[in-house]
Amino acid sequence: MDAQRFSIAGRVYDADDPQLQDVLRRVHDTPERPRCLCVRGGVEMYVALHGKYRVKRMPGTGGQHRPDCPSFEMEGQLSGLGELLGEAIIEPVTGQIELRVDFALDRRPGNSIPHGESEDVAEVGVPRRRMSLRAVMHYLFEKAQFNRWSPGMEGKRNQWVLQKYLLRAAADVMVKGKPLSERLYVPEPFSESAKHDIAFRRREKLSILRPREGHYPMAIVMGEFKGSEPHTLGRRVWIKHMPDTPLLMPSKSWARMERVFASVLEARDADASYRPHVVMAALIRARSEMTYEIEAASLMLTTEQWIPIEGVHELGLIQTLIDQRRKFIKPLRYDAKSAAGFATALLLDAGDEPVQLHVLSSFMAPKEREAKEKMLKDNQGWVWHTSADLPDFPDRRAETPQQRGQP
Repeated sequence: MDAQRFSIAGRVYDADDPQLQDVLRRVHDTPERPRCLCVRGGVEMYVALHGKYRVKRMPGTGGQHRPDCPSFEMEGQLSGLGELLGEAIIEPVTGQIELRVDFALDRRPGNSIPHGESEDVAEVGVPRRRMSLRAVMHYLFEKAQFNRWSPGMEGKRNQWVLQKYLLRAAADVMVKGKPLSERLYVPEPFSESAKHDIAFRRREKLSILRPREGHYPMAIVMGEFKGSEPHTLGRRVWIKHMPDTPLLMPSKSWARMERVFASVLEARDADASYRPHVVMAALIRARSEMTYEIEAASLMLTTEQWIPIEGVHELGLIQTLIDQRRKFIKPLRYDAKSAAGFATALLLDAGDEPVQLHVLSSFMAPKEREAKEKMLKDNQGWVWHTSADLPDFPDRRAETPQQRGQP
């Protein structure tokens, strides 16, 4: 499937048809539903307005699309997303997402935390699942489709694309009653000639951090981690495309970051043909005028194409899939205790169902490897032991006219 096609009001349009915007404008806020023609009979969609009109997938219909359709969504249990849907990720109305997170977006100094429990208890609340910074980062990367690959994406993923699609992914997401897009900063591509304009736009965006009525608002900075260096008050943390604005972090907190994310940081020195990126999500507040301090942070490893991965052992598989021009999805861990129960990649162009691809490496953490081996005993399929040659992938599906989804 090369381009997504829609049936709208009795006519068929390609996703890149110049007339599509006018057509979507006419049917927006009407009962008319576009249908994606990836399968015979089509799949019902809806029209949303985010800067421009977009045809979006109806909730719960992702599995009805063909695996290689851009609107296809894998079943929830195939990634860490499944255990968050309906509890930490809620869609109260179509097209509006609410994330329940385990971190604050506002800080009020001096608030005491109650200890113990009163003897006079009127009710007992049921604890609900909450998303970590890593899970929010995974969610935005998946919603922006950076965990998905098709040959047409080759050479099209850069900082400008990363910024554009992460911000678009946040456009209809609410966190603690606030639009996530207002609290998310993704650096725009840096240019020496435009650095003053870039700095002005960044300060405008982060002006939301100014204290108000005893509240200290916080925001999330998401970008490629460049490095850190000692500072008189702790550490300076540098994000690429922000060469004039370090983020400050206490030395003890940074030392803990280095322990917790040791394998991610070490991956930057891997003897690999393609260098991985390290992406940071940092929850920041204004320490003083235009000085930003990290309250919490998470790191994520990605390929050169910004596809999130669990470790260097997955690089060979992902890059080979790209080199062989295959279509695939990378299931993400989110807040699952282990990624062992999920495929390393789902191949989308080999049949009517995605094909699970698994990687086993002797350098995986022992518990992770044991869990993966145990899972594979009951689910025989495509497995690559990195100590051996990479097996052939399943053949691509031969597409018939009927499979192209005629209206």
